[in-house]
Parts: sequence; structure tokens; C-alpha cells
Amino acid sequence: MRAIVLEKFGGLDSLVYRDIPEPEPQAGQVVIQVKAFGINHAEMHMRRGEWAEAAPVSGIECVGVVKSCPGGEFPVGAKVAALMGGLGRTINGSYAEYTRAPATNVASIESDLPWAELAAIPETYATAWTCLFRNLELREGLLLVIRGATSSFGQAALKLAVNAGARVLATTRNRDRFPMLERLGAERCEIERPDLSRHIPEAKAIDAVLDLVGNSVMLDSLAMLRRGGRSCLAGWLGGLDPIRDFNPLLQMPSGVYLTFFGSFVFGTPGFPLSDVPLQQIAADAAAGRLDVKPARIFRFDEIREAHRVMEANEARGKMVVVHE
Repeated sequence: MRAIVLEKFGGLDSLVYRDIPEPEPQAGQVVIQVKAFGINHAEMHMRRGEWAEAAPVSGIECVGVVKSCPGGEFPVGAKVAALMGGLGRTINGSYAEYTRAPATNVASIESDLPWAELAAIPETYATAWTCLFRNLELREGLLLVIRGATSSFGQAALKLAVNAGARVLATTRNRDRFPMLERLGAERCEIERPDLSRHIPEAKAIDAVLDLVGNSVMLDSLAMLRRGGRSCLAGWLGGLDPIRDFNPLLQMPSGVYLTFFGSFVFGTPGFPLSDVPLQQIAADAAAGRLDVKPARIFRFDEIREAHRVMEANEARGKMVVVHE
């Protein structure tokens, strides 16, 4: 089969096309004919050698058709989505014609949506949904702040939250992104800043914060919450530097909740992929209630260009690759 192999750590030329053996069926795993896959920043870091783990074939998610499933968890020919479970990290991932994923990290996603749209759903929407409706317990009428809303993750969360009837304030570093976020349903936009809690009138009345900026604003996110409010840390757009001299006793407000979610736990005990309504998300998209269209679509032989666009921050939303 044709695959995109990480030949070495480094630049775009590290990704090369090779013919490699198809994955063999194994108990507890599903062999999937990959129809399309999403592009993620994690794969850029793997390519550069900045990630703790990187398999020869990258790609942490995909959609496609079941080719074989020895355990019978999914029928042959079924449309499925797969994500995490070591894909692209400890086992060869989705940058190929076929991949093999643990059955615990595969979910049915029967839909007539184009493969490119289905490919925009798994990792981004599964993570956004879990952050919103499990960690933050979002419901209709709650006031949510999404910090870093112009990222593909942020846009997905904004759409899901608005679709659920929440009120959303969205932050971005660029004022020219305000119109786009408002079209997606943001009630108001704010310029992202380290001391945002001191500059928004809703401070101390916010029900929830989805913090995709990370450690650099974590304490500020907590400072804007009402008593009983929740903040979910789920991204590091502001970098991975730790909070210097962090002392919860002196720096955290009383009566608020700090939570964290990382999608690497999907498929582990306590975090079954079946908890995420991927099928319903696809149905909402098909019915026009949710727009999952990717910002950019690339062919399989354009992987270097896809990575270039991601590295240059030119995507302006989710990017996917489709097999023709």
C-alpha cells in the first residue's frame, strides 16, 4: 500500500511516499481503508521530533471503511471514524491507504456526508464535545468564554456550544477574525490578553471557560469565573511553559473548578469513545444544524503542502486530506 513515511525528523522533506505492507488483522483491532484524515498540530510536532512518540507513519485520526475486524466489533464495509489509541504515536497511523486501530478507538459514523466533511469530525469534535459537555457540564443559557476560538478546535467548540443554546464570548489575537467568529454565533469577541479578566464586564459572572491558550492565562481564566464556575484547560496556543512559582493556596480563587482534558485518553477505561455522540454530530451536520466543512482540502499527494500551510498558520480552520 502507499503510505507517507516519516523518514527523519525535520522539515517538510521528512515526509516521503513509500510502498509498505498493509496492516495485518489482529484480535481487538480494526483494519480500515482510509478515505480521508484530518491534519493536526501534533503531527507537525512529531515530524519535527518534538513529540515524545512518533511512529513511522503519522496521523492520529481518520474516517474510512472497515476492511477486517477479527473480533467482530464492526462489520466489514461499515463506515467508521478512528482516533488516538496510539495512532501515529506508537503504531502506524492514518497517513496511508490502510491503517489498523484498536477497536476501542473506532466508532461507527454512518452518513452520506462527503468523506472530507466526515474527516473534519473525529479528533476535533470528539475533544471539543467532551470538554464542553463532560468537563464543563455546558447546558442551554450558560455563559461560556472560549479562549483561542479561531483555532480549528476553538471553532468546533464554538459551533457545538451555540448549537446547544449557550451564550459564547470568543477571544482571538486578531481583530480581523471577529466577523468570522460572530458568523459562527459568538455573542461578542474580545482581543486575547493575559489579563482578560480585568477587561470584560462579565468578569466574576462567567459560568465556564474553555481555555485553549494554556498555562500562560490559566489563573486569569479562573479569575473571571463566578463561584461554582468551571475552567477546562485543553490547549497550549500560548506555549508550554509552566506557571512560575505556582501556589494554588495563594493564587487560585476560592469556590471555582479547574479541569483538564487531553484526547490521548480516548479509548481508555473511563473514557470510552462510545461516550462521544459522533454519529449525532454527523447527523446534525447532514441536517444543516452544524457546519463541519473543512477550511482546506488536500489530495493525498499534497501532504507537504498541507504541513506547510499548518506550519505557517494559514489554515484558518480544520484541514483534511482525501484519497481520490
